[in-house]
Amino acid sequence: MRLSEFRFAVGEEFGDAYGRALAREFVLDELGGLTADQALAAGRTPGDVWAALCRATDVPRERWHGRGRPAR
Repeated sequence: MRLSEFRFAVGEEFGDAYGRALAREFVLDELGGLTADQALAAGRTPGDVWAALCRATDVPRERWHGRGRPAR
């Protein structure tokens, strides 16, 4: 997953405004207490961050590859 795909998936799943706030403010224990934005800035892959965000917010597994996109 590329960063642009991560941003698109977050916006599709949570809505643009809430998705941006979630990425900026929601602390992910799985990523060492970082937010999604902090984890990305620290070099974590967008796919890893997306999966952690999905797990933390109970996104159904069938949408982990991005809402509206087929599973790979």
